[in-house]
Amino acid sequence: MDLKNKVVVITGAGRGLGRGMALAFAAKGANVGVVDLNEDDIRQTVALCEEKGVKAKGYKVNVAREEEVEKLFGDVVADFGALHGLVNNAGITRDGLLLKFKDGELQGKMSLQQWQAVIDVNLTGVFLCGREAAAKMLQCGVEEGVIVNISSLARHGSFGQTNYSAAKAGVVAMTEAWAKELSRFNIRTGAIAPGTINTDMIAAMKPDARDRLVSAVPLKRLGEPDNIAKAAIFIFENDYFTGRVVEVDGGLR
Repeated sequence: MDLKNKVVVITGAGRGLGRGMALAFAAKGANVGVVDLNEDDIRQTVALCEEKGVKAKGYKVNVAREEEVEKLFGDVVADFGALHGLVNNAGITRDGLLLKFKDGELQGKMSLQQWQAVIDVNLTGVFLCGREAAAKMLQCGVEEGVIVNISSLARHGSFGQTNYSAAKAGVVAMTEAWAKELSRFNIRTGAIAPGTINTDMIAAMKPDARDRLVSAVPLKRLGEPDNIAKAAIFIFENDYFTGRVVEVDGGLR
């Protein structure tokens, strides 16, 4: 896909990985729909995209709510006239051990609320956005479309992240299923599995904890949002890529 003048929606684009991808797509000439929950972050990302000479518009949406997602993609088509791509990046964490058991006593367990909150955003949100995006692509009659889902290295199982790991594994399974279902419409899919990326959350960590993360990476450095953006651009531009995962983790796995 030649990204110039294409319309791409990016969820969780207010900051971090999402903002990095929004700016990368804008630099390629794509018009960008910026989706997030924080209005200030949305405005900043939109302004940065517009500085690159493209059209950008912000949408405050909770991706876990079906009615909001349905309205989102209707609004995008009304505002831009088409839809060619989606990057499902929005996500949250609610970390905790499955069980806390010490000295023969059960001291705690991951709550259903912790589980459900992550599944709602990280898995159901991806499903809803992917479904509605594909529907609009077909209704608009676009010749080609691309959906990229952001998974994680945690999909293989991450300590203290039963909920997050399950959601990110599910994201990959959906990516593969959609490739089989949507290829006949020339809608391709892909997933990206980032390792430890230098986002605001990592920057806020104590130096010794951050150093431990870096030491575990074979390349001995953290990834940057631009590394993930390049992977997303690759999937969009390579028209023989579908249904697979690009791992961008510095060799960590």
